[in-house]
Amino acid sequence: MSYYKYHVFFCTNLREDGSACCQRFNARAMRDYAKKRSKALGIAGAGQVRINSAGCLDRCNEGPVLVVYPGDVWYSYIDQSDIDEIIEEHLVNGRVVERLKI
Repeated sequence: MSYYKYHVFFCTNLREDGSACCQRFNARAMRDYAKKRSKALGIAGAGQVRINSAGCLDRCNEGPVLVVYPGDVWYSYIDQSDIDEIIEEHLVNGRVVERLKI
């Protein structure tokens, strides 16, 4: 059995050369928001949900991106409401958010 029910990785990479990257879309703030929200909902921790940063996930043109394991489900998002939907639907209820899936 996995240590976490869901392990979420947010790409927070910043490319110094100005090319496409997730941090240009405020990815660290969205990761921080997801961590705070999952803790507030009581779903964070062993056996539940873990939110982490990742370096470049190499999907820069589809960004900002995050990936949820298990299942290898990739999402792109715009704002906190998209993050809320991913948390509520996928992490709480186990349903993939098709409109945000890439």
